[in-house]
Amino acid sequence: MTLEIPLTPEMEHRLRERAAAAGKDVTAFVLDALADKLSAPVCFDKVFAPIHEAFREGDVTGAELDQLLESALAALR
Repeated sequence: MTLEIPLTPEMEHRLRERAAAAGKDVTAFVLDALADKLSAPVCFDKVFAPIHEAFREGDVTGAELDQLLESALAALR
């Protein structure tokens, strides 16, 4: 698939700078950034769903909340 994405001159300048700083051409840099983005969790709502559910049910202790938050943060890393 080939995409055409309109960029402002400032965005293009920053993109070229970041690619050069990473030692990559622009295409490789953008492909790597896209791959990173696509491998990340779908959204915060999905990651934090167990925490929201525990609050709705009202049966979460402080220690359990800490555990749920740590698990959610680990999934984001």
